[in-house]
Amino acid sequence: MIIKCDIKKLIISLLIPLAVGGLSALIVGNDMDIYKDITRPPLSPPSIVFPIAWTILYILMGISLYLVMCEKGNYDNKTKGYVFFATQLIFNFLWSPIFFSAKLYAIAFIVLILMWISALLMIIYFYKVNKTAGLLQIPYIVWLTFAGYLNLGIYLLNK
Repeated sequence: MIIKCDIKKLIISLLIPLAVGGLSALIVGNDMDIYKDITRPPLSPPSIVFPIAWTILYILMGISLYLVMCEKGNYDNKTKGYVFFATQLIFNFLWSPIFFSAKLYAIAFIVLILMWISALLMIIYFYKVNKTAGLLQIPYIVWLTFAGYLNLGIYLLNK
C-alpha cells in the first residue's frame, strides 16, 4: 500500500528518537570514554560503531513511527504501539547515564531488559498496524540483544 507522504509528520517522527538519543548522549558527554578503559567481553566492537549503529536505529524507529501514524484506523493497536514506543524510548534515554555516568552496570542491565521487552511489544503492535513498521524494528531488537550481552559481560568482568 502506498502511503501519502506528510513531510511534517515524517520530520517529527524522525526527530523524536534522534532527539532523545542525542540528548542522552549530550548528558553523558565524556563519560562514554570509560568504554575504552573497562574490561569488555569478546566481540565488543570499537566505540566508533555505537554512534553509527544508534543513528541508524533511531532513523528506523522514526520511519516505523511515521508508518504507524499514517495508517487509518486500528486505534487500539496504534495506541498500544505508541505507549511501548515511548516506554522503550524512556528506557533508552535512561540507559546511557546509568551505564556510563553512574557506572551502575547491573542496574543498566535491568533497564536494558525492560527496554528489550518494551521494544518487543512495540514491534508486535507496530506490526499489527503496519507490517513494514514492525519489520523495520528487527535490527533494533537484535542490537538490544547484543547490547544486553555486552552490558552483562561488562558487569561480570568489572565487579
